[in-house]
Order: sequence, then structure tokens, then C-alpha cells
Amino acid sequence: MSERRTRRQAALAAAAAANDTPTKSNNDEVAMNGNGGSNTNGNVQAVAPLDHKVDDSPRENIFVFWPNIIGYSRIVLAIASLYYMPLHPRTCSILYSISCLLDALDGYAARHFQQSTKFGAVLDMVTDRCTTSCLLVFLSSAFPRWAIIFQGLISIDFASHYMHMYATLTMGGSDTSHKSVDKSRSWLLNLYYTNKTVLFICCALNEIFFIALYLLSFSSPLLSPQLLQPLGETKATAIQTGAQVNSSVLRQLFTNPYSAAALEMARANKMDSTFPWILAGISAPIMALKQFLNILQMVKASRWLAEGDVAARRKAGLPKKKSA
Repeated sequence: MSERRTRRQAALAAAAAANDTPTKSNNDEVAMNGNGGSNTNGNVQAVAPLDHKVDDSPRENIFVFWPNIIGYSRIVLAIASLYYMPLHPRTCSILYSISCLLDALDGYAARHFQQSTKFGAVLDMVTDRCTTSCLLVFLSSAFPRWAIIFQGLISIDFASHYMHMYATLTMGGSDTSHKSVDKSRSWLLNLYYTNKTVLFICCALNEIFFIALYLLSFSSPLLSPQLLQPLGETKATAIQTGAQVNSSVLRQLFTNPYSAAALEMARANKMDSTFPWILAGISAPIMALKQFLNILQMVKASRWLAEGDVAARRKAGLPKKKSA
């Protein structure tokens, strides 16, 4: 017992001596004056560890970056266009078009201010999908016979972009952009995502086609036979009588889209359908190309995910051979 205690006491004493003994570097580090001589007061100044790094960079708030502020503006304009969509085609078209045009501006702002973020990319994509789908939902109600086509377009748009984004994150890594498409997978998708001119033309004319259909629902009896139907005595009386004037500033800025005047504008066929027909004819081929790209994107993403599944199963040794 005494021998064990002696060994333990010796070990503890050695450890204590090692902790109390100053290192050679601390003993030799003496504050030097401007001429290179040692400080005469004999005080030793402590030196900060070399691995200690002070983060002097300012903290950034991603949510107030200029591209994201533009994205918020797009959402506000889109909501305003939806408010006027039922019976104010001109106002709705202007607000919706400005919201779509800002889609190109936020990308330029991200590059100019060096503020490209993952949040901004997702915000941009979600805004695009939601605004287009809302317009297609209205077209489904405006053209009931073709509702299944618009429903299919919404489904393809959401499915292709979701599968493409998911495949990029899982197979390419979290730092890989969804616009980084290798030519070996699809040269057409590579051209679509890497060439800014091609991307802008496809997206812009795709939206222009749907806006043209929206305007035709108010102006073309060929597509909307209900425009030729009479208003009826009740609605005509309401238009002739008029509604009580609301002089509030809020009501003047945000007029009621279901007012008698709006109903008369929508049903009396006062819009000229020539310009919407021209827009629809010019943009129709690009719209068809955009839908083909959506299908191609969904197919390529599915194959990429399948390749990953095959590699994962091979690495796990699946399928495992059943023992006899």
C-alpha cells in the first residue's frame, strides 16, 4: 500500500510541477520598445495565441439584400394583379407584366452588388411558379373546355422544377446551382440555363402567351362566346343606376373589381382582340418550346436520380443474395 501511495504521489507532484512551470516562450517574450531594446520596467507582456482570429467582417442580413427586396416587390405586384384579375384586364396585365420584368432585374442586381444567395434563388423560383400557376388557374375558369390542358401545364411546371432542384441538391451537392447543367446530360438545358438571352426570351414569351390568352378571354367572342350574351335586366339596371360614390383615398386606389362598371367593361366586349391575337401568335411557338423544356428537364432529373439509386444500391450490396 505504501509503495502504491508513493507512486501516485510522485505522479501527482510531477503533473503539478508541469502546470506551474512557465514555458520558455513566455519567459523569453519581453516587450520591446521602438528602438528594439527591452522594456526597462521589466514587465512581460502576454502575447495572444496565433490561432485566435477576430472576425471583423460586418454581419449581413440576407433578407434585405437588393435582389431579395426586388423579389418582395414582385410578390406585391403579383398579388395586386390577382386582385384586379377577375374584371380589370388592363390593370391586371400591366401589374403582372411589371412583376415578370423584375425577374430579370433581380438577377442583374445580384451580380452587380455581389449578393447572389440561395434564398434569393429559391424566392425567385417560387415566385415564378406561383404567379404563372395563378394565371393558369384563372384561364382554367375562363376556358372550362380547356381546363385539363391548363391543369396539365401547372402540374408539369411544378413537377419538372421540383425534380430538377431535388436532383441537383442530392446528386450535385448543396453548393451546386440548379442552373449548372452539364452538356453531357442535355445540351439544350445547358443552353437554356447558361445563356441569359435564351432564358429571358423563353420565359418572357411564355408569360406573354398566357397574358394574351387572358386578354382574349375579355375581348374575343371566338374564345369566349359568353361575351355576346346580354347583361340582363338586373345587371343593366345596376349599371344605369350606378353605385354610391366612395370618396375615400383607399377606395380610389383599390377600386372594387366586382363593381358595376367593371362588370360592364368585362361583358360589353369593349376591348379590341387584334393585339392579343398578335401576341398569342408570336409567342405560341416559344411557349411550346418552354413546355418541351419542362418535360425534358423532368425526364433528365428522373434519370439522374435513378443513376444515384443504382449506385447507392450497388454500394450497399443490394439486392442481397438469399441464403439457400
